[in-house]
Amino acid sequence: MRTVGACELDDDPARVDLEVVWKFLSTSAYWGKWRDREMIEKVVRNAWRVVGAYETSTGRMVGFARAFSDTVGSAYLADVFVVEEARGAGLGKELVREMIDNGPGAEFRWMLHTADAHELYRPFGFGDPADGQYMERPRPGGRV
Repeated sequence: MRTVGACELDDDPARVDLEVVWKFLSTSAYWGKWRDREMIEKVVRNAWRVVGAYETSTGRMVGFARAFSDTVGSAYLADVFVVEEARGAGLGKELVREMIDNGPGAEFRWMLHTADAHELYRPFGFGDPADGQYMERPRPGGRV
């Protein structure tokens, strides 16, 4: 657990507020609106690692990040968000830092997809595939 401003970051999966995750992903996240509640609960439950951001004064979850991994050398960063009222204080950057630099995957090759948050991820070394070998098969039906 690490304190950042008025929040603490914690990777305890039991602490994740699934209601907050469901509400954000189903209403505010272009990448998550197609998933139903059962799917959201399943991906959180089966995640390799989750990091939540919690207000220290109330314990309320205000941010989240999830990753899945082979547990040896690579991981995929997913579902990073900060609720509207907690934005603007750098919490998104700290969630990413906690997930990729301060945990068991610090030496991993990390992957992600984003349509609009490139500037959030670039300072952490994310960019076009450096080796020109990365390939992707998109989801059927064009879903993100």
